Amino acid sequence: MADFNSPEYKRSRGAYIAQSTAEYFVSLLVADAFLAKLLTSIGISDALTGIISSFITIAFVIQLVSIFVIRLRVSTKVLVTTLDTTSIFFFMFLFLVPFLPVDKTTKTVLVMLSLLIAYSAKYIILSLCFKWANAYVEPTKRGSYSATKEMISLFSGMIFTAIIGYIIDRYETLDNINGAFLFIAISILILNIVNLTCLLMIKRESPFSHRGDNQPLGIVIKSTLKNRNFRHVIVLEVIWKVAVYFTIGFLGVYKTNSLGMSMLLVQIVNICANFARMIISKPFGRYSDKHSYAKGFKLGLILHATAYLMIVFTNPSSWWLIIAFTALNSCATAGTNQNSFNITYSYVDSKYITQAMAFKNSIGGLCGFLSSLAGGKLLSVIQENENHLFGISVYPQQVLGAISFVLLVVAVIYTSKVIDKQKILLQ
Repeated sequence: MADFNSPEYKRSRGAYIAQSTAEYFVSLLVADAFLAKLLTSIGISDALTGIISSFITIAFVIQLVSIFVIRLRVSTKVLVTTLDTTSIFFFMFLFLVPFLPVDKTTKTVLVMLSLLIAYSAKYIILSLCFKWANAYVEPTKRGSYSATKEMISLFSGMIFTAIIGYIIDRYETLDNINGAFLFIAISILILNIVNLTCLLMIKRESPFSHRGDNQPLGIVIKSTLKNRNFRHVIVLEVIWKVAVYFTIGFLGVYKTNSLGMSMLLVQIVNICANFARMIISKPFGRYSDKHSYAKGFKLGLILHATAYLMIVFTNPSSWWLIIAFTALNSCATAGTNQNSFNITYSYVDSKYITQAMAFKNSIGGLCGFLSSLAGGKLLSVIQENENHLFGISVYPQQVLGAISFVLLVVAVIYTSKVIDKQKILLQ
């Protein structure tokens, strides 16, 4: 029987929190305004910037590989450590691309390939890492533990982004944006070393037979995709991902270009939003533990919908509404991000959690990526018409936000009418 109070288990939980924080710092550096700044400096269009920013969704499809990877006679710890380190290396390489003596087209291809490799390596082991590291967390405290882990990442992330945002603005003031990119690359290298160290401190997993890797594929499919309750969770995941990625990838460039926000201002807004998220993370975790992960997820969706409604009314004269969006959207993730993982435990036997998460995330990710392509196409059409749609003067991001809002309302209704009524597994 597992002893959750043993030194090994405590060390593993602490190391996982530290590793998640380091990985979170990396994710901050390769998203939103930072990534938009890199892509813009290379000369990539707004529409393509949004699509590239949404590559994270298509990489989710690679999680299907994990279904076969867990059948290999290789330690989960070795797989996670190797691929996670590789992932962060390619994130670092992104910010070295501007220094290469090649043309714009080649740089664009290298950026796209680097992002695909980085996210693919990350998501092959995402569900494996989640199950491995969470094995040292008491099942009845997963929601609270996830909230604590998130709060630590958010609080330290506020300080981190403030410093990075200030430094990037200083480099821009000196007209030395490449210096800023080099600084980010070095920062990611250091974070990769920290991330690797933390992963090595987590206790090695149980024997292979406990991973459920010897189960025939037919049994795996029967226990996941043929599980009616789990299929409903997949549908919810699809609606959520389509709604979010239809718009989110195009907001980084909207902030820095159309709304005229500086990198420092963007980071200050993000810090305030993350502070709000940090405050509600623990209550969200307790609420989910007490009621259900589905109910916690639904609360997050309601906040998401409210956030995207703000985008509908955001333009250069009302740019401050992006602050409301950022705060609400950040708070929403306190309910959706961790519960999107934990909800799988409610409807799938724990032996098949890795495979179930791979199916759910890959299907949702693919649909999210296709959604970003549609969003990019609509954005291009509106921009080509000089920011007019049906004769009405409007910024494309406002239209995208309106569509995302409607889809998120649908997701809230679906959760209430379908997911909430399903029987929950206690495991």
